[in-house]
Amino acid sequence: MARPIRVFDGRFGRLQLIEIAAGETPQPGSAPQIFVKQEGADLDFRVEDHRHRLTRGNLLFLNPGVAGEILPGTASAQLLSFQASSDWLRAAFPAVFDEGARPFGAASEAITMRIRQLADTLAVEVLNDQFLSHERLEFMLQELMLSIVETYLARRQAGARLWRGSPFADTRIRKALALLRARPNKEVNMNELASQVGLSRSRFYDLFQLSTGRSPRSYLDLLCVESAIAKLSSGSGKIAEVSAQLGFSAQSNFTRFFQQQVGIPPSEYRRASVKPSADPREDSET
Repeated sequence: MARPIRVFDGRFGRLQLIEIAAGETPQPGSAPQIFVKQEGADLDFRVEDHRHRLTRGNLLFLNPGVAGEILPGTASAQLLSFQASSDWLRAAFPAVFDEGARPFGAASEAITMRIRQLADTLAVEVLNDQFLSHERLEFMLQELMLSIVETYLARRQAGARLWRGSPFADTRIRKALALLRARPNKEVNMNELASQVGLSRSRFYDLFQLSTGRSPRSYLDLLCVESAIAKLSSGSGKIAEVSAQLGFSAQSNFTRFFQQQVGIPPSEYRRASVKPSADPREDSET
């Protein structure tokens, strides 16, 4: 059996960071499963009589009830494994994850830069779970599934059918989310963003809240935290540079924001998350 390093359960399902080796078989479930390699050897999986290699450059998808066996001849690897709750998926994407559906047409797909960043940030966050809030974890998993649906499943179904019944059905809100993700920055002008997607300010705020369950500013804050954690944990660049990239007028404002969101200053988070092989430059919090 795979060795769990971290396990998180919630209404979203189960997220695990696991150590797994050749000959081990992840248990099939009643909901889709997603595997993303983080570290270690590439792994050869057999899924329904087809062989697929899992590397950092792709994802592995298992449809409900399907098992994936890791073939002999490979060493161990560290994977993120996400078995999403069927109810959670159907609430967000009812036309895609309807009961009995096999949503994934291919067991393996090339990973996008956005999904790679999400997976890497999730791995950092779960290893530093003393600082991880349930809200932030569910937010990142929602972002992961939204990116997967938009990237891999949209090409299999007509747009109107794919998004039928989904809170994300409004193309204007999905465009706004894409614009916020492309450059998380506290200086984003929400009036201008509303205009870019063809909505008045008040209508934009109403639709955004209905779609995401959050205000545009709250959503942007979570994207900024995610981006900050990705940058801090990489060990490159000064905290002042991270602060400027995220649109803070002063490093002290960024430090205050980060501590409010995460619970510790960015310098402490960096020390807790950077791997020994990294060589971060010294930072001050002033």
